[in-house]
Amino acid sequence: MATETAGQPQTTGPAATAPARTPDVRPMRADARRNYDRLLTEARTAFTERGTDTSLEDIARRAGVGIGTLYRHFPNRTALMGAVFQGEVDALLTHARELADAPQPCAALVEWLRAIITHATTYRGLSRALMTASADDNSGMRRCSVPMREAGDALLTRAQQAGAVRPDVSISDLMQLTNGIALAVEESPDDPKLADRLLTLTLRGLKGENH
Repeated sequence: MATETAGQPQTTGPAATAPARTPDVRPMRADARRNYDRLLTEARTAFTERGTDTSLEDIARRAGVGIGTLYRHFPNRTALMGAVFQGEVDALLTHARELADAPQPCAALVEWLRAIITHATTYRGLSRALMTASADDNSGMRRCSVPMREAGDALLTRAQQAGAVRPDVSISDLMQLTNGIALAVEESPDDPKLADRLLTLTLRGLKGENH
């Protein structure tokens, strides 16, 4: 039996109570997978050599596909950036887990922050993109920034519980600071010690009263 609601047919009876089927998630076809992998390879190279604002059309051309194919896989630049940087993010998350039981919690936190700066300065423009992503819930970089903040928060909390870091310090502020340092390093390529100096200054402001 069917009734009419707001101009749309509505089924009642057994059929109406049947659970909705979840669409099947099909594996990527072999040719689509090749295109995806080529796009990631070319994007990684382009971001490293020319920065994250490099032409998407140029990335597609170098991968041997049309711009429409790029957008089918990556609807916008930040989605492509998130996919490119996922491997590095995974490595940073693994490193955070390795530092979780380090005997000196503050040193562990600083080591991880230093690793973030090194990662961010590998790709010109990444630090600025990460800073933007932290304030934009719809950014394609959110899948990178959210787990990073969670991993960093665990290290920060441990350092705070040890009395090595002030209790009013937040992981959001630390991530913005590290991205800011990375941006400064990016703008001063002739000063290889700048990151360590700025991170040392940051550390002095983080320490608790007993350290």
